[in-house]
Amino acid sequence: MAKATMKAMILAAGRGERMRPLTDTTPKPLLKINEHCLIEHHIFNLKTAGFTDIIINTAWLAEKIHQKLGDGSQYGVSIQYSDEKEALETGGGIKNALNLLGDEVFLVVNGDVWCDYDYSKLPALNENNLAHLVLVNNPIHNTEGDFSIQENMLSNHPENKLTFSGIGLYRACFFKQKEDKFPLAPLLRLAADENKISAEYFSGVWIDIGTPERLEQLRNQKAQR
Repeated sequence: MAKATMKAMILAAGRGERMRPLTDTTPKPLLKINEHCLIEHHIFNLKTAGFTDIIINTAWLAEKIHQKLGDGSQYGVSIQYSDEKEALETGGGIKNALNLLGDEVFLVVNGDVWCDYDYSKLPALNENNLAHLVLVNNPIHNTEGDFSIQENMLSNHPENKLTFSGIGLYRACFFKQKEDKFPLAPLLRLAADENKISAEYFSGVWIDIGTPERLEQLRNQKAQR
């Protein structure tokens, strides 16, 4: 894949209700993991893999994210912002950023996960597919999983379900002709039934930073290394 020309989007617009009171004054992506904030770790990993054109969507406390990250030059990348007056959910947030993402295949990463996935290993998206998702083992807060993988394709089959990591490649056309605010999951399930999404299993480190307790556990793990 031509990573140097592919754009990447980090989802960072959410309010982070489950992280309160931490997120009352600090947007979730700016919560610290050791000396760097969560979204900086994403930027570092993307840059290492060759993604230097990054779009970040914002809503809650957007100005603080702008102030912290700027235009990305301090990280050796270019950052543009897709600001939302109100959070548009995952699907709507991606659609709202299409004017910045363009018409080519792009990468989307959830801003509230911690992982060591190597983005340079992402496969080229098959011309017949609308997306490619990375799935991981089910965490204790999502024991039933989201999707399964059958012959390298995303499936809604109820057996051997895994959890969607929040990492995916998408075609822009996947988000067009939809309402302005909508979740991503129903689109994925429909396209999976149509056999239009490829998928892979990732067994490395992946943590959903969804609660203050999980954030503190990760901080402790990193501090001990």
